[in-house]
Amino acid sequence: MSLLNPKNIFPRRLLRQIAKYSAYLPRRIEWDAIEKPPYAYGTYYAALQAHGLGISKISVIEFGVNGGNGLVALEKIAKEVSEYTRVTVDVYGFDTGVGMPEPVDYRDLPYVWKRGFYRMDTELLRKKLKTATLILGDVADTVIKFIEEHKPSPVGFVAFDLDYYSSTVAALRLFDNAQSFFLPRVFCYFDDCVGDDYQLHSHYTGELLAIEEFNGNHDNMKLAKIHGLSYKRRIPDAWNEEMYGLHIFDHKLYKNYIRPRKD
Repeated sequence: MSLLNPKNIFPRRLLRQIAKYSAYLPRRIEWDAIEKPPYAYGTYYAALQAHGLGISKISVIEFGVNGGNGLVALEKIAKEVSEYTRVTVDVYGFDTGVGMPEPVDYRDLPYVWKRGFYRMDTELLRKKLKTATLILGDVADTVIKFIEEHKPSPVGFVAFDLDYYSSTVAALRLFDNAQSFFLPRVFCYFDDCVGDDYQLHSHYTGELLAIEEFNGNHDNMKLAKIHGLSYKRRIPDAWNEEMYGLHIFDHKLYKNYIRPRKD
């Protein structure tokens, strides 16, 4: 019986409400009973991968912080995942701090977004954050300096919420750094692959075009959508279609067998 059958959805959503009160983290992640489910999914499974590889500390990143609700949620998720898996999770957030720049051309979907959208109240956000590192400036500049300036533990999850094609291309340059700064498989969430009906996302514009070009330009790294994810989730959701894995095929740990954790 398909999970997408409407007759199955109501009782599953009821169970999701019940799961929100569970102290058992994997259950809340399984049922999307946690704030920012794609962030929780990516961070949790990145930490499990690190645990299987004997790595005790990882980093997670949000590109496009906006008002900061996502980064605050990622910070909370990182704390819970760290406590549960015993893998320390550091959190970084990238943003201009002054809203979206001018669209470069049609590939940035200027009929959807425009200059100045999503301006940040920087001081208010800094008061909300407890452990996350906020990196402000043009992502084309800050992403290049990131590794040298912060020397992060291996990156295991990245959320891309920059909207524009051009900004996403710039953020993807993160992966051009040394392999030691990444897990062999990095969970990636691209927030702008589905959208409203008028947005008409396609492989010729926006994030999807940035992904296509990245794959075309890299022989030993590929961004691949996690196949069949919606069929593995308790409650299928749009974010299932926006979750990718970066496979670094020539990473020295890529072929290491990982024994699945049994809880």
